[in-house]
Formats: sequence, C-alpha cells, structure tokens
Amino acid sequence: MEPFCTHILGCGSALPTVRHYSSMQVLECRGKYFMIDCGEGAQLQIRRSSLPFEKIGNIFITHLHGDHCFGLIGLISTFGLLGRTAPLHIHAPVEMKPMLDQQLRVFFNYSIGYEVVFHTIDTTTQQVIFEDKSLTVETIPLEHRMPCSGFLFREKPTLPHIRRDMIDMYEIPVSQINNIKAGRGYTLPDGTFIPHERLVTPPDPPRSYAYCSDTRYMPHLHKMVEGVNTLYHESTYAQDKADGADKYYHSTARQAAMVARDANAGKLLLGHYSARYANENILLDEAREVFANSFLTNEMDVIDI
Repeated sequence: MEPFCTHILGCGSALPTVRHYSSMQVLECRGKYFMIDCGEGAQLQIRRSSLPFEKIGNIFITHLHGDHCFGLIGLISTFGLLGRTAPLHIHAPVEMKPMLDQQLRVFFNYSIGYEVVFHTIDTTTQQVIFEDKSLTVETIPLEHRMPCSGFLFREKPTLPHIRRDMIDMYEIPVSQINNIKAGRGYTLPDGTFIPHERLVTPPDPPRSYAYCSDTRYMPHLHKMVEGVNTLYHESTYAQDKADGADKYYHSTARQAAMVARDANAGKLLLGHYSARYANENILLDEAREVFANSFLTNEMDVIDI
C-alpha cells in the first residue's frame, strides 16, 4: 500500500512555546505532498523533516490567525531561492488574497521566479475544492472567531491487486496486467477463459484524513467527517475550561473525542494545546475516557492515516 500519512511539523500550540511550533502539517499521498496551515517556522521545520520542498504544490490555510499563516511568505521566498519554477497553489479564505498580493509586491515585486496561484475557499459550505488522480479535498465549515475551514482529504479508490501466483500459473504476459487490473479476464492459448475475479484480490480500501483546526465544539461536525480514518481535532483546553473554550471558539479534548466517537473515526489526533498545560497528558486522558484511540501530536511525528 502506497504511503498516506501526515507529517506533524507544528502540533498547533495555541500560543507558540519553547516546546511547540504553530500549526503546520504536510500530508503525503502517493508521492504527492499537501501542506495544511503554515505557521511561523514552516521552512525550518520542513528542512528538519527532510521533506522535499519541490513536491509541495498546494498549501491549504484554515484561517488568518497568525499561528496558522505567518510562515507562508517566508516559505514562498524559500521556494524562490531554491529555484522553483512550478506554480504554487494557495487555498485560503478570500481575506488572505489582498494581504498576500501586497506582500508579494513589497518584498519581491512579483519576481520570485514562479507563479503563486490563489484559490478562494468558501468557509460556510462543504464542497470539493481540489481534485487530482489521487484524492479529493473538501472544505469543512468550522466555528471560530473569524472565517475558518477545516479540510477533508479523501483518497480515490485504487485498482485491484494482481495475484502473482495466478500470473505465474497461467504464464500471463506483462502486457496483459493493466487490462486485468482494469477488469478484464484472460483467455489462455487453448481457449480457456480465466475470469477477472480469479486473477486479482480486492483493492485496498480508500483512506481519509480530516483536519479540523480552530473551532468550538460543533455537535453536528461528526456528520461531515463520518467514517474518517484519522481525525485531527483541536483540543486547546481540558474540560474544566469548557466555558472558556466556548467563549473563545475553541474545544476541549473531551469534545474532540466526542466528535471522533460520533463520527466512527478510526483514530483521533489531538493538537493546538493551550500553553497553560506543561503536560498535555491531562488532555490525552480526558480524550481517552470518551474515545480510546486518541493520541497527542508532537513535532516531527509521522502518522499513518
């Protein structure tokens, strides 16, 4: 099975601290790399992770609070210094475009050596905003103090697996393998027909990843991420700060676990911790009381979806 994983570059501390960087992840899917949020220090963290700069073609920004986007202009600059020529696609709320345009004009006079293509996202509706041969990306409307959207990455179905023992038994030529994967059977030289189903095993089930950044608890959110393999959901506070979480449009670890449980998610990743917690295990313990398959995120984690 080809890699489908997320690289945690910044686990999303609500206030950057010595221990944690701001929000930033890179999703790897079939050799392609998609960045999600771009907090301060993004270029440094990418270097530390040994991720390929040149393969990041799309960056998805949830909202315009600085801990989710202050690293973007520096990363754009680094791409230019590295000789990038391929377009870079930025998917973000409309409010970012005039800010980004001004930064490009002031700092680079638009001459950075490659094209920056801006795609406006609607933070109020769930819709597909990106699609290629490997996956689709949908927006997830969230409730924060400013327009904010999560993202749902859905892998597209793959072809079935060829049974090597059947290929060897019937001496099927390599030229026929793609036809068989596409659904055809194979006819032997003596006229015997071997059905497709005997020559293959079922494909791997498609995988999915939901990134739900800053948001207060949304009782209906689970419907938008139903059945997701892995859910990242902010968990700024412990339950004793539930009133503050609602006031400032954030969530508790327990509330994140409720979303994962109600969505029948495979596993839950916690992040965006308040700096008040010297030990985030209090958040993990609260989440696991509701949803056992919960995990803390930390910088440089590589998590299989």
